[in-house]
Amino acid sequence: MKLSDFDFDLPDELIALRPAIPRDSARLLVVRGREGKLEDRSIRDLPGLLKAGDILVANDTRVIRAALLGRRPARGEGGDVEIEVNLNSRLSPFEWSAFARPGKRLKEGDTVAFANGLMAIVISKSEAEVRLGFNRTGDALDAAIDAAGTMPIPPYIASKRAPDAQDASDYQTLFARESGSVAAPTAGLHFTPALLEALESAGIQRTSVTLHVNAGTFLPVKSEDVSEHRMHAERAELSQTAAAAIIAARASGGRCIPIGTTALRTLESAASVGPLSAYTADTSIFITPGYQFEVADGLMTNFHLPKSTLFMLVSAMMGLDVMQRAYAHAVKERYRFFSYGDACLLLPNG
Repeated sequence: MKLSDFDFDLPDELIALRPAIPRDSARLLVVRGREGKLEDRSIRDLPGLLKAGDILVANDTRVIRAALLGRRPARGEGGDVEIEVNLNSRLSPFEWSAFARPGKRLKEGDTVAFANGLMAIVISKSEAEVRLGFNRTGDALDAAIDAAGTMPIPPYIASKRAPDAQDASDYQTLFARESGSVAAPTAGLHFTPALLEALESAGIQRTSVTLHVNAGTFLPVKSEDVSEHRMHAERAELSQTAAAAIIAARASGGRCIPIGTTALRTLESAASVGPLSAYTADTSIFITPGYQFEVADGLMTNFHLPKSTLFMLVSAMMGLDVMQRAYAHAVKERYRFFSYGDACLLLPNG
């Protein structure tokens, strides 16, 4: 497969800069069957689009305030340098890997000072990332980052407007429980208490997994030969209780519908090592057309970037031709794309 196979034209004005209000008023493109029947619906229609006995699986990760602004003290006669840091993955109770701008102004041993006394030393540096050791650890570091940082809205939004106080709630799902993500599992952003109540009333079950999303989700695929791409790793966890609920639902004829690609990747990673059961590991699973899904019977997900690993994943579920046609329809009908945009419900078996 070639990277160009997964390209499509997307008008810039269709990139959503704010979510729909209320969240469940967003649009929902339903894609059914291998023939790809398309239906223009609303998120609020979800209870009627699923059936009693189906089980939805959410990602309960919580986004941290991972965007930090700091200063590197002057060297010699030069002045202090302002450094933008975006945390990526936690490496230990006091260490994070991060992206820094301007990274060329940092070297090993440098200290970066943030707000409220939070400081970090550059332990090591690669071309892409820096490894930072902070002057706090564990829960104290979590609290300091929360006090000093801002929400790490995606680059395709941040390039058009600055993050603000509204993003603190807009960029967090109501499933959020376990802190650790630096990007939101955005399909979950569409859910409201009223929608959850309607789903429960319709006999649709729900459970959760945890995958801490890191900034690698935004990294472009650079190899034209898709098979040469190597995925970033993210920490994923499936409890035995959740695994048992999914197994029971499917055994009774229900479908397992992950809410978002992160929940799907967690389930498929767990199934890749044997029968579905408790699972905790770093996963770098890369799902492309030809993949045989073991657990996911469908998927609710937002609209993804051209040439992205996530567009490859949805093409694996429904077929590349179907998803190219679905996205062309979404563009024509002015659906809103990416993190704050509208959503798809993919049902490969109709």
